[in-house]
Amino acid sequence: MQKQRRSLPAANSTAAAEKRLPRGGAAVEKELDGYGKICYYGSMNESLARVLEAHAFLPIGEQNPKIKQLKGIAGNTKPNPEKLFLAEGIWMLSLCEKFQTPLDSLFLCEAHIRTPEAAALAEKLARRCEHRYLLSEKTFAKISERGQPDGLLALAKLPFFDLQTFRPANDAVVLVLDGIEIPGNVGTMLRMADGAGVDGVFLCNRKARLTHPKLIKGSQGAVLSVPFFDFESVADCRAWLRENGFTVYLADTRAELFYYDEPFGTKTALVMGSERYGISREWYDGDYKMIAIPMAGSCDSLNVGVAATVLAYEAVKKNKFLKK
Repeated sequence: MQKQRRSLPAANSTAAAEKRLPRGGAAVEKELDGYGKICYYGSMNESLARVLEAHAFLPIGEQNPKIKQLKGIAGNTKPNPEKLFLAEGIWMLSLCEKFQTPLDSLFLCEAHIRTPEAAALAEKLARRCEHRYLLSEKTFAKISERGQPDGLLALAKLPFFDLQTFRPANDAVVLVLDGIEIPGNVGTMLRMADGAGVDGVFLCNRKARLTHPKLIKGSQGAVLSVPFFDFESVADCRAWLRENGFTVYLADTRAELFYYDEPFGTKTALVMGSERYGISREWYDGDYKMIAIPMAGSCDSLNVGVAATVLAYEAVKKNKFLKK
């Protein structure tokens, strides 16, 4: 016996539309699909059309100098004096909006805008971005680093944190990265600093470019929120720490004191050395303490990011949560 097909409501029937009142109070019509479920594509397309109408988006192709600049920054192959980095997708660009990260330019592809969330974010970003560009699906696919792009991409500027206004409390913990070479390690430690509650990250003998895509990706957005400060020399960094009352701890496998035996409790600076050479000799010329992480197996040390995590969480716990 042949089954009867289920009849669907007509597209133009009164049941094919629904009125609802959003927070703004105005009635918005939502089309229903054939099964009576709300279809958001109509309202999303209307929102996107309003964005494109309200803000001047310039259509450009792959040979445009702006696309070449974007590719150079994404590949870390060109000079980058403005400290721009590639921010792609709803998640990363939502963080840029949350922290009001300065934007140099916004790139939008209509074909990949699939959600009301993306259309609403495009409106917010377009309002505070001077340079706006419209890309074809083909061009966007060539510059996107994602398998399923959200249709939004921006060149954003690294935030600037002013050391003159940095006033750490008496229980502060700062992480000092001395000569770290691998961008992903710097990004990972920024992410860890955010999670652990570290007050700031100091960079000395910096080898990794702060806008390197692997650093940005490894930080998972922490590069936008964790205060970081770039010092020209170890001497400058040591002088600042001394003047501001920090006790300097050098992570050194030769130390006789294990990290869990150190009470901490005062302003704490944890110095982590480079992956190949360790901590610079200059750090051993001043006042410091050495602490170590015990190694129970055959390896003689941990990855610098892992070691920094162990030390930072211990120092933050004792300084901020186990106060005497």
